[in-house]
Amino acid sequence: MKRYWQILRQPQISSLLVIGMIARLPHSALSMLLLLHLVTNLDQSWVSAGLVTALMTLGIAIGAPWRGARVDAWGLRRALIPSIFVETLVWCTVPHVALEWVYPLAFIGGLFSLPVFSVVRTALGIMTTGDQRRTAFALDATGTELVFIVGPASAGIVATQISSTIGLSVIGITASLAGLALMILNPPTRSDDPKAVAMRANVHEERLGAEASFIAAAPVGVAEVEGELITAGWKSARARIKSRGRAFKGRFNWISASVLAVFIAAGGAGALLTGTEVGIVAELEAQSRSGDLGIVFLFWCGSSLIGGLLYGAMNRSISPLMLLLAMAILTVPMYFATDTWSLALLSLAPGFLCAPTLSAASEWLTDLVAEKRRGEAMGWYGSAMTTGTALGSPLTGIFVDTLGPAQAFIGIGALAVFIVIIALIAQQIRRRVRRARRRRLEAIG
Repeated sequence: MKRYWQILRQPQISSLLVIGMIARLPHSALSMLLLLHLVTNLDQSWVSAGLVTALMTLGIAIGAPWRGARVDAWGLRRALIPSIFVETLVWCTVPHVALEWVYPLAFIGGLFSLPVFSVVRTALGIMTTGDQRRTAFALDATGTELVFIVGPASAGIVATQISSTIGLSVIGITASLAGLALMILNPPTRSDDPKAVAMRANVHEERLGAEASFIAAAPVGVAEVEGELITAGWKSARARIKSRGRAFKGRFNWISASVLAVFIAAGGAGALLTGTEVGIVAELEAQSRSGDLGIVFLFWCGSSLIGGLLYGAMNRSISPLMLLLAMAILTVPMYFATDTWSLALLSLAPGFLCAPTLSAASEWLTDLVAEKRRGEAMGWYGSAMTTGTALGSPLTGIFVDTLGPAQAFIGIGALAVFIVIIALIAQQIRRRVRRARRRRLEAIG
């Protein structure tokens, strides 16, 4: 535990991790509480309720990179002000309006959702380097696991025992209070901030900085060595791309094949996790054991928490694609579950790799993207995961309806394996193209 104590002894980092957990808690309960409010209070079907949460998810997916980019451009405090006001207004209003108003309000609430993920991961990337960064991301991932154990369960208790109207209002207020706490803490999002407490340089980041300097001095249209946007050959691009095209390219020149692979891993992990969740619920319902859901989730999420802590103590990083591939393969044996306890035990193996996969993806993305673009990159990372989460649930539902609950684990696991294979093939193709362009540049030089 030495590495964890080294991280937690730094007040700025430990405060950020605690506030990040608290800030995520209302959002982790929001979807469940919103569903229950629509079904129980407004007498809506599950289809209508699902559409509302889908609109909110779409808003989050669109807003995450936008809000992250505003953090990069405006600074943390200015970027959080819109979220603080809008979240309170939206979620305190939703319980008191008719269904036709809930749809646009849910989308707006998602669009202006507090960018907790982007802020916390960007700040941790600034305040730590190397092995410290891996440990810090693992702590954040395990804290998130705790939040998603507590959040949905709390939403169910509030909706059934108190009031979903009160619960939604509390979520709006607490989300804004969490935004104010982040503004007061004001964690660094740039390395020149005095609060950036990284203890030693990151060799990989220094190399990326040197390559960025080389690209800045290169002629317009010359492909980047590592952090280039996937475009056509530099000669044809130089002739065809107009001023707006060049501006657009410059806007996204931090996207590389490796960055796209991280986004694919995030989307695949989101789909696999929600698919596994739906499969667990469907399997227990088929066995008439829905009341045992907490037992399975305790094993599944608890295993992820332990896996995240162990990954954070490692001396080396692991490709998030490889971790996702292993998690997908280990999900398939859940097909053989026959009762609650066998399902819980079979969930241990894939659950163990959940937090490490997300931690590794954040670590790789931080190393691959220049500091001035990390907030936006983390926003796109969150959007990729949100998109995967939104797709995983209905896809698994199709497997459940057509094949059965047990077969759904095979279906979602095979889908995640397919996603990883596509990403690995794309990476290999891109590396070959990159090597060819590098040789071309050397010949020109």
